[in-house]
Amino acid sequence: MFAEQNLDVRTITMGINLLDCADSDGRKAAGRVYDKITRSAAHLVRVGDQIQAELGVPIINKRISITPISMVLGASLQAGGTAGPRSVSPLFFAETLDRAAKEVGVDFLGGFSALVHHGMTPADEQTISAIPAVLATTEKVCASINVASSRAGINMDAVCRAAAAIKEAAERTRDRGGFGCSKLVIFANAPEDNPFMAGAFHGPGNPDTVVHVGVSGPGVVQSAIHQYPEATLDQLAEVIKKTAFQITRIGQLVLDMAADRLGVAHGIVDLSLAPTPAVGDSVARILEEMGLESVGAPGSTAALALLNNAVKKGGLMASSHVGGLSGSFLPVSEDEGMAAAAESGALSLEKLEAMTAICSVGLDMIALPGSTSTDTLAGIIADEMAIGVMNHKTTAVRLIPVPGGVAGDWVEFGGLLGRAPIMPVKEYSCSGLVRRGGIIPAPVTSFRN
Repeated sequence: MFAEQNLDVRTITMGINLLDCADSDGRKAAGRVYDKITRSAAHLVRVGDQIQAELGVPIINKRISITPISMVLGASLQAGGTAGPRSVSPLFFAETLDRAAKEVGVDFLGGFSALVHHGMTPADEQTISAIPAVLATTEKVCASINVASSRAGINMDAVCRAAAAIKEAAERTRDRGGFGCSKLVIFANAPEDNPFMAGAFHGPGNPDTVVHVGVSGPGVVQSAIHQYPEATLDQLAEVIKKTAFQITRIGQLVLDMAADRLGVAHGIVDLSLAPTPAVGDSVARILEEMGLESVGAPGSTAALALLNNAVKKGGLMASSHVGGLSGSFLPVSEDEGMAAAAESGALSLEKLEAMTAICSVGLDMIALPGSTSTDTLAGIIADEMAIGVMNHKTTAVRLIPVPGGVAGDWVEFGGLLGRAPIMPVKEYSCSGLVRRGGIIPAPVTSFRN
């Protein structure tokens, strides 16, 4: 499974609470943040490497998630939300986070985040305004904004602010194809225990320090299905369940070992099928192994429903605590099968959106023409948020309007982020809708108390 089917533990992610670092003196707060991160995660990489060597299980990333930084920033603002004499800029905090991540040797640090589904504080506004500069100037820091929830509805003012942040981040990283946008996720119903980047943050309901694990294994699932070419769909579901159980047990073992050795709380296993650009490690190819000519064909959403459901059922039995996103990721640039389907025209943006009603996240790592307007980005975000809000599930977008790029061009991001064709976007305007602002109210099904 490891050598031929690309099975790995995608990430060990340490969540760190930074609320006790807040201070009216911004520099003092930043110093506390640096000290706590470097103290808490000092042995994270070493422990991950040890477990990999002992078990022979590839552990691809070691990461950190922190308390949404806007919650820490607020303490250094004066009454009325203005910068105080001892406050520092959000970018200063981001640079501190970047230095801390480099000091402990992790791959990424998530949590330059704001939770604004019900409204924005001054600290939230400053955080969101700083995101484009942060993504352009730091190496390790990832950002996210939660703009909607099934309890609060969709904050369209925040959606528009998020769309503007995406557009500016793309321009600030024009020389890298808009790469900065790959480190920004816009959420509905963001989970507090997500180990995957770029959307990870340490929610306030978590322990002070905790370890989560995210597994992977699309290649293993595809190989298992390949052995049963005559199986009925319910028989395939059983095959997938058993395979997901095996994959998740590995994740649970790694989680237990990491938490015990680091002396922190045991978190969750995220049993998501997380693809990579490598051939044989694709969620799209799983769906095609089930009988589709290409992902995007009629039946794609039904096939994904079978896959996601079976993965969850098998994984639940294999883990003490399942959390995070847990299902199937559909990132276009990170999945060679998805990218191929997008290039051929089999997979459109609209079909992909329909499939996100089933998958774990949403419109992920999608390259768009650089001419895509901020209002159109806001409309795409709002559509995806509506799917999450109405279905009481997590959805998200990671959109990359490639500066100077047009539909059909390819853009290279490298590493696990892969490469993708720029997908066309319908040119009809939604400006009259998104510029109304305000809140799209929560569904009636949210009133359950």
